[in-house]
Amino acid sequence: MDAAGSDASPDPAPPAPPSTPTNGAEMLPRRRFFSRLSTAVSAAAAVIVGVPFIGFLVAPLVRRVPREWRAVGPVDRFAVGETVSVTFQDASPLPWSGVTARTAAWLRRTEDGGFTAFSVNCTHLGCPVQWIADARLFLCPCHGGVYNADGTVAAGPPPRPLGEYPVRVRSGRVEILTSPIPFA
Repeated sequence: MDAAGSDASPDPAPPAPPSTPTNGAEMLPRRRFFSRLSTAVSAAAAVIVGVPFIGFLVAPLVRRVPREWRAVGPVDRFAVGETVSVTFQDASPLPWSGVTARTAAWLRRTEDGGFTAFSVNCTHLGCPVQWIADARLFLCPCHGGVYNADGTVAAGPPPRPLGEYPVRVRSGRVEILTSPIPFA
């Protein structure tokens, strides 16, 4: 107390803010930062792993299938009017295909010296058709599809005629233009 009898001591100063964050409002940004960092790192890892995997799955769908002429034998091997099975390498064999890379067609030498090659796959569900020479019909054993000798549908569920491969004769050899199963 001073001489006037009043208490002149000043009010105590407010306490200084702590130098380290101690309340929840200041901890939240750090938690949010680590949460977002964790999400970003996880997303980057998913992209690094996922993009090649998706590319592996989708690439066969968008890859253009090559078409190549494959020799199936010398011209004099095929008798006029006879329909025979010929085998050749598929247009786009995969490295692990093995014997499944080979496909087949029904080849017939026509009266005018030309050739016609039909797909061995039924246009209904793709089962292999058989040539019955006595009846001059192609038969599908799976669902009873029947095709005439010219590949048109004679009976059963096939929606379209047998697919045909383009055929040419080059240097005395018969060649078939390979393609995916010619259902069109």
